[in-house]
Amino acid sequence: MCREEAAELSSLKPQLDELGVPLFAVVKEDIGTEVQNFRPYFKGEIFVDEKRRFYGPRERKMGLIAFLRLGVWANGLRAFKNGFMGNVFGEGFVLGGVFVIGPGEQGILLEHREIEFGDKVNILDVLRAARRIPQELMLLEKK
Repeated sequence: MCREEAAELSSLKPQLDELGVPLFAVVKEDIGTEVQNFRPYFKGEIFVDEKRRFYGPRERKMGLIAFLRLGVWANGLRAFKNGFMGNVFGEGFVLGGVFVIGPGEQGILLEHREIEFGDKVNILDVLRAARRIPQELMLLEKK
C-alpha cells in the first residue's frame, strides 16, 4: 500500500521542484529487487536505512492483529482498486510516515505517522507545508 502513497507524493514532484524542495524516500530494507520495483511509483531519491536509525529509537509496528482491523482491509481494497499491489518480501509490519522538514531551525513542518497500514498523508497538507519552506534558503543550500 505504500506504493499508492508514493505515487501520490510523486504527483507533487513538479510543484516541489518549482519550490526547490527535494523528495526523498527512506526504506528499511532492500530484499532482491524491492527498491528497483518501488522506483516506478516514486519519483524522488530512495535511501535504504539498513541500521533503521531513521525509524526512531523504537520502531512502530502492527502485528498480525492488524488484519482484523476494518480500516486495514478498506485501505487495502482502495489500493487494489486503484491498481496498486503490495509485495510479500521482507518484514512488512513496520508502520511508515511522511515528514516535511524545513532547513535549520525550521525543523518538522508536517509529520504524518501511519496509524494502521494504508493510512495515507493528505498530499495537499504536504504541499502546504512545503510552501512554508523559504525558497531563498533552499536556493542557498543547493549551492
